Amino acid sequence: MTAPRLADVTRLLEQRYPPSTAESWDAVGLVTGDPDQEVRRVLLAVDPVADVVEEAVAWGADLVVTHHPLLLRPVHSIAATTFKGALLHRLVRSGVALYTAHTNADAATGGVADALAAAVGLVDTVPLQAAPAEALDKHVVFVPADDAGTLVDALAAAGAGAVGRYARCAWSTTGEGTFTPLDGATPAVGTVGEASHVVEARVEMVAPRRLRAAVVAAMRTAHPYEEPAFDVLELASWPGATGIGRVGRLPEPTTLARFAAAVAAAVPATAQGVRFAGDPDGHVERVAVVGGSGDSLFDAVRASGADAYVTADLRHHPASELRERAQFEARDGRSRPFLVDLAHFASEWPWLAHAARDLKADLAAAGTTVETRVSTLSTDPWTGRVAAPATPEGHP
Repeated sequence: MTAPRLADVTRLLEQRYPPSTAESWDAVGLVTGDPDQEVRRVLLAVDPVADVVEEAVAWGADLVVTHHPLLLRPVHSIAATTFKGALLHRLVRSGVALYTAHTNADAATGGVADALAAAVGLVDTVPLQAAPAEALDKHVVFVPADDAGTLVDALAAAGAGAVGRYARCAWSTTGEGTFTPLDGATPAVGTVGEASHVVEARVEMVAPRRLRAAVVAAMRTAHPYEEPAFDVLELASWPGATGIGRVGRLPEPTTLARFAAAVAAAVPATAQGVRFAGDPDGHVERVAVVGGSGDSLFDAVRASGADAYVTADLRHHPASELRERAQFEARDGRSRPFLVDLAHFASEWPWLAHAARDLKADLAAAGTTVETRVSTLSTDPWTGRVAAPATPEGHP
């Protein structure tokens, strides 16, 4: 197999992690690199920091894919006199491209949330906070029955009729259409001034709303009539299969202490380790997870009925209030949810192996190949922790 171009790799990454699904404040996509350059080696890491760049250069990587953005906040200079500018200069001079998939990778199928859920052993997962499914139209077109197949082909080529893993999906039935061409008309069927009766097919196909203009244009081009009869109906919205976080169940119930220990074993070791809040012997079976900072989603976690919530960066006041509320509202002594708090880096690192595997598979399907490596450097900013001495008298 041949090596792909950077443009080919980014195209496949954006099919997996569409930039349009990133949060409005985010900065995702290609940061630096020539779209025409060949990509033979790809390094994947959580953070675009100097040590990761040096690892990429030493290994001979052509592309670094990171989860966190380098330029999330605007900068006014990329001069090498700044730490971000120096990093960009190092990448460019070494011929190493940089690509970021952040909140678009958080929500995607096979993304950060799915990877964390799999790492901690969850099955039967669904989004914690589902994103709306893509807005759809239903195109209803009346066409002479003999031309229905040609019309379906044209609409499908414009993007209509795609349902899951099926293409050219359409429904049709037949009936009688009637019309009278007026002066100035050039009818494909019938005569000016005379009523025409035609066996017509009613063809229905769904299409993304963003493709409405293209689908209507394709219909007009393929339709034999001068003035086609058609409707475009906006379909109701519903939750999609992607979104923030995941909720699932453990194959076998366990205790909070044992579950927290299993989580610690499933993610990279960090100075923080894994903290938990709740009864160590409490029953845990239904679990919610969010990679990265997750204390803004407590309401969704409570609504999900999770016994435990695995996330990162939990702050004192939100965590304290959640546990106080859980204990106040507890029934049968079951104060839910318990909390399991990871280091931010550790909660997102499991995704890298999934991304590497999927990228290789997508490139292989396109007839190209790359070598991938998941960085094992810990980019967690905390490097140590000091255990408290014996509690002096008078301290809590």
